Amino acid sequence: MRNAGEVKNSRLVGSAFVFAACYVVLLVVIFLMIVINDPHGWTKYFADNFAGILTLCVCTLLLCFIIYYYYYFEDKAFLAKTSNVVLVFSLFTVCVIAAYVFGRFVNIYARPSALLALLCVFIFNRRQAIMLNFIFSILMFVIDTYTNNFASDGATTQVYYSLMLHFVCGTFAIFAVGKNKTRGGLLLTGCIVAIPTVIIVTLLQVTVIYNDWIAFVASLGYSIMGCLVSAALALALMPVFEGLFNRLTVFRLRELTSTNAPLLVRLKQEAPGTFNHSLIVAQLSETCAVAIGENAELARAAAYYHDVGKLKQPDCFTENQTDYNVHDELMPELSADIIRSHAKDGYELLTAARFPKIIADVAREHHGTLPIKFFYNKAMKLSGGDVNIADYSYLGPTPQSKIAAIVMIADASEAATRALGDRSPASVEKVVRSIIEERMDLDQFDRCDITIRELTVIKQTLVEALSGVHHHRVQYPAIRFNRARQAVQEPEKKE
Repeated sequence: MRNAGEVKNSRLVGSAFVFAACYVVLLVVIFLMIVINDPHGWTKYFADNFAGILTLCVCTLLLCFIIYYYYYFEDKAFLAKTSNVVLVFSLFTVCVIAAYVFGRFVNIYARPSALLALLCVFIFNRRQAIMLNFIFSILMFVIDTYTNNFASDGATTQVYYSLMLHFVCGTFAIFAVGKNKTRGGLLLTGCIVAIPTVIIVTLLQVTVIYNDWIAFVASLGYSIMGCLVSAALALALMPVFEGLFNRLTVFRLRELTSTNAPLLVRLKQEAPGTFNHSLIVAQLSETCAVAIGENAELARAAAYYHDVGKLKQPDCFTENQTDYNVHDELMPELSADIIRSHAKDGYELLTAARFPKIIADVAREHHGTLPIKFFYNKAMKLSGGDVNIADYSYLGPTPQSKIAAIVMIADASEAATRALGDRSPASVEKVVRSIIEERMDLDQFDRCDITIRELTVIKQTLVEALSGVHHHRVQYPAIRFNRARQAVQEPEKKE
């Protein structure tokens, strides 16, 4: 069998071929623009401008190589997945078409110059968005220079205007987004970006303000329109890319963590005990993620769905049972198999529903390869000690990410402290510390890059949070009021 390194190298080779195919598709789109601009004379245009067209192809190839080069050294795992390559080129192609349509048939200032930047900052991250926006700005400059997008009169000036607008407006948009987490905030970002855009257009048009102020005012209006169109198109296209490429954005996280999400509604109706447990684990996981600088919303979403596999047999889990316990009638081997299967069932259910991979992975990894103590102990008593612990352990794998490790610890800590009689901070601390130490002893954190310091922070955070969740309440006096609002002492109940 090939090792992980050989598999990764083979995937990188495959991604190189996908890059080449996507480059050809992008060129086809650019050539179609030339044809649409001059449907009757495009063959003559290609013949007369062969050198320019060749330069266009070479420049586009070099820009694609820069993208490949960047990911090869910065994020090989991203590059190894061919769907990511297709996603990057899909974003470029859609934004090139949008820029062409608005620039050619409306006005150059009406181009959605910030569209690619807004899409990339949410779908990827700020660093990648800056790099991709830079490449896209140069790509549009090359396309405008070596195609017939503009008339010859003033074409050079328009090309440079386009370069500045795409680069500056896109960069402003990336930083203007900030920590925006709502779709309404995305539209507001379009309005905010319009402010520096107006300043840029004013500086670019400073020589013509007095000569043709009407054209100047029109340019300002089109530039504001371009910013608003960028935000509106980003808002419309985001769900498309989220769905097609199964990408996780802050918007999709908000949708997945809504209590109206289909799987959460099922969990609430069919396994109410598991649902309530998941809500508390989500709160704890989110708090821990904030404490160690991880994605809090991702931690909350992963915790919401970590036990969704219990939907297959909800009555087999304690939190959903009333008086009857089905395991009283089953052999411990079968009971252990039912219990541990919920991790695999959750992964399969989430994968079938096209959930983001990391959330499905947490559902499968949150118990790692831990033994199922209750049924292992029961089997030991029945068999006299002749038991294989592997038959009473979860199938794994162990947590591959810090989010999975957080959910593993929060899940066990919530369940353990719920059963405590004494829920003082000292007692809670003892339980949480024991849970973390046991998992460290069993090598549950070996495959995720969580540190001892982060585990200490998680422990302290959970102790504070659980002491608040399971605090003791004041006992209410046995008094009730009648309609005349007169207090009536209720008789004490005798044991």
